[in-house]
Amino acid sequence: MNKKFFSKDIFPRSKNLGLRSWGEETLIALVSKKISLKKISLKKNKKGGLQYHHKKNECGYILKGKLKVKFDLGNGILKSKILSKGDVFCFPQGFVHQEIALTDCEIIEASTPYFNDRVRVEKKYDITDTSGLSTTKKKDVEFI
Repeated sequence: MNKKFFSKDIFPRSKNLGLRSWGEETLIALVSKKISLKKISLKKNKKGGLQYHHKKNECGYILKGKLKVKFDLGNGILKSKILSKGDVFCFPQGFVHQEIALTDCEIIEASTPYFNDRVRVEKKYDITDTSGLSTTKKKDVEFI
């Protein structure tokens, strides 16, 4: 193998993706077109939107805190499960989910690098709180 490597690719610097209404999102590493690794910090009593992704698959590992996950197994009924430190979740493409921080939480998330990929579905479940980031059209999803 005669490929040249660059130190910046082997030891990437993290990048703050911005404050969110629920906390903070930091990109730890990105392997373009393959995988992204993020640290998600959620503040107690804050939540992300009830959503699914057009293209993205994501898995998470709970580093700290208690997290309530709402989800739909495909039958139109929302269920919930409490996760804590050491627990793992995997949300495949198209899977309805929502994360709610019962305490301050930190999560390491590995996902396919589709950024701004979300379809908000609160209305489908008669939920009126739709605060946060809005739905993205499939054609506008960024694959980095």
